[in-house]
Amino acid sequence: MNTLFTGIFKKYSLKQLQKDFIAGIVVGVIAIPLAMSFAIASGVKPEYGIYTACIAGILISLFGGSKFQIGGPTGAFVPILLGVVLTYGYQNLLIAGILAGIILCLLGIFKLGSLIKFIPRPVTVGFTSGIAVIIFTGQIANFLGLTDIEKHETFIANMKEIVIHIGTINMYSVITAVICLAILIIMPRVMPRIPAPLVGIIVSSLIAGWLFSGRIPTIGSTFGVIPSTLPKFQIPSVSWDTLQLLIGPAFAIAMLGAIESLLSAVVADGLTNTKHNSNRELIGQGIANIITPLFGGIPATGAIARTAANVKSGATSKVSGVIHGIFVLLTLLLLAPLASRIPLASMAPILMIVAWNMSERAHFKHILKMKSGDSLILVVTFLLTVLTSLTIAVEVGLGLALLLFTKKMSESVTVKKSLPNPLREKREKITQLWNESSSTPTISVYTVEGPLFFGAAQDFHETVASYIKQKPKFLILRMGNVPFIDTTGEAYFRSIIHEFKAQGGKLLIAGLPPHVKETLVHNGLYYTIGGEHFFEHVNEAITYSVERLKQGKFDHVQSLRLS
Repeated sequence: MNTLFTGIFKKYSLKQLQKDFIAGIVVGVIAIPLAMSFAIASGVKPEYGIYTACIAGILISLFGGSKFQIGGPTGAFVPILLGVVLTYGYQNLLIAGILAGIILCLLGIFKLGSLIKFIPRPVTVGFTSGIAVIIFTGQIANFLGLTDIEKHETFIANMKEIVIHIGTINMYSVITAVICLAILIIMPRVMPRIPAPLVGIIVSSLIAGWLFSGRIPTIGSTFGVIPSTLPKFQIPSVSWDTLQLLIGPAFAIAMLGAIESLLSAVVADGLTNTKHNSNRELIGQGIANIITPLFGGIPATGAIARTAANVKSGATSKVSGVIHGIFVLLTLLLLAPLASRIPLASMAPILMIVAWNMSERAHFKHILKMKSGDSLILVVTFLLTVLTSLTIAVEVGLGLALLLFTKKMSESVTVKKSLPNPLREKREKITQLWNESSSTPTISVYTVEGPLFFGAAQDFHETVASYIKQKPKFLILRMGNVPFIDTTGEAYFRSIIHEFKAQGGKLLIAGLPPHVKETLVHNGLYYTIGGEHFFEHVNEAITYSVERLKQGKFDHVQSLRLS
């Protein structure tokens, strides 16, 4: 346990505490309206978002692998959590959160944090932009003050609800939302150090309470009064059937949480010139998501915007994240009744701005303009995120990326004839023999470049097989630029060996990298070929062949380049 806290208080000074205290308060102020907004957008009561911000925020800071990470509810989770709530209910969301926490801990324990980097950029940009569209459009009803709106899991169904009830627009809600939106747009330009979301909520709520009291829906009138008490500890009732039902949503929550938290940690690294511990970060996220649902909180992850604000506010250690959580908790205990009076129309612009900022518009346009396979991956992932679900979008996006990558790798394998550098002592002899015509070469030399994997192995086999039909006595494969051989490549390679041996030829390997040779030893191909038939350089293999043929009695030298 001590290793989790290594470095928190090492050489920690009073001056650092002062900086962390200020940063924690600033981020806490930012987190409160966001926590309530994300909870409401996720289909649960606003206090559950506050519980998440304070409990998960403290735990992620204490146990995570980044000094500056701020954890809590985030916009990226909104579509998944709303879908779980609508399909399975709030209690099952808590169970899914716990399962996700366990998965995150296992990812960290087995040191799988580095695997997140293998998710292609078009996939992350695609689903992030799709989530942004879902969040933005999900707040249209609150912005316009529409009534009798029923929330659905699918984008199209929600859009139909808005169209059907568009006649119920509440102009008081629109005015309130526009006031908050104006503040959110203007404040960062005029007074960037003051949290615009908090000012927007306070000012628009005061105006609405003064001019439109009782005429627009508020948090209290919609969800009930926010309790000014500590969250209660409760262990959800779990059955085996429930676990089987929720493992899919839990895995989706865990994967998205892992991606967003590690991206947030990378952002913090870039702003502070530090290095986070990916696996410890996943363990910290896992612990937070296991414990937070026991107090009614929803799944949490690292929040990129709040983490950046933490750094820019002068944070020096994990202490700022702990102070942020404590501040949110104290605010809940002291000011909860006031928060109940906030109009829903004041919350809508905040989430719309969050969606706009997280949409990655510049990256989306850049990838789209490339008109490449990445553009296709981006569009497919984006559309599936919006029209189906994040889980399906990521699965299809990753699958499509793998297929396109495999296609590119297989297309990189080409066949070209090339003459190897002749042996110094036989330069003239080999040159003369190269120019001789012969229908049946005695020695064939091939240069193989590129990985022998499932996408290229068949082409490799067909190409080499077509040349060994000329029945050379020695087949020399120059394999210095073969980075790896997978199981499929091994199968086709073994087929070539057997075919060539069946016609009485001998296979020689030149320049094989040590790690690839180890693969051949492991799968038995090394012994099938024969250890004496492996050489450091192609010239050594040619010398071996010439000597075996009795020098000067071979007919022709031919080479092939496969790249």
